[in-house]
Amino acid sequence: MSLDKESLRQSVWDHLEDSGEARFPFPPHGRIPNFAGADRAAERLADLPEWSEAERLKANPDAPQLPARRAALAAGKTVFMAVPRLRDERCFYRLDPGELADPDAAATVSGVADHAEQVGPDAVGRVDLVLVESVAVSPSGARVGKGEGYSDLEFAVLSELGLVDAETTVVTTVHESQVREGIDPDAHDVPVDVVVTPERTVRTDPPFERPDGIDWTALSDERVDEIPVLERFRPD
Repeated sequence: MSLDKESLRQSVWDHLEDSGEARFPFPPHGRIPNFAGADRAAERLADLPEWSEAERLKANPDAPQLPARRAALAAGKTVFMAVPRLRDERCFYRLDPGELADPDAAATVSGVADHAEQVGPDAVGRVDLVLVESVAVSPSGARVGKGEGYSDLEFAVLSELGLVDAETTVVTTVHESQVREGIDPDAHDVPVDVVVTPERTVRTDPPFERPDGIDWTALSDERVDEIPVLERFRPD
């Protein structure tokens, strides 16, 4: 039996808190939850051939993926993180490890703005791998985030420019308890190709196709007006 997405989020948040597996920041509720073993999941992620081959990554800014972002920079990979809520026309931060005085600080959500260059999507270039955040994810690759939709929208913007496509590897790192069956994706949801926990790596076979651009039916006029980069793609 599948839960609606909000009930599923609450179930995951409650479990991580009650089990003691949640890690700072607290509480886990209302956010992408950090978890015990996030560093081990990042180490397992770094063993993937897709990770080794990737030179340019788009990554989320949340706490559980911080070890992976730091590992990427340490390996000489260029990392792009979105400006919160895509609030600027130059809506990505570019973290080039060759240009960073303090890569560890630059990889944090609190430090990225002080250390990284802010660029527009055209400056991102072709992305080899996308690291996404998850509150829950299924073994078949359906993903649930916080419910704000920014991760899927960031992917959609890059897709409109041909910088990501159906062949781009999408990965997520989660606690084992965040892997849940019975997630029903929405039309704008981007499926995950590889799910990595501290204990295992799951290669998915998503039963639904990856969106190839912005789903305008999922966006209100008010929200479009709040995200400057969308204006260039808005249909006539």
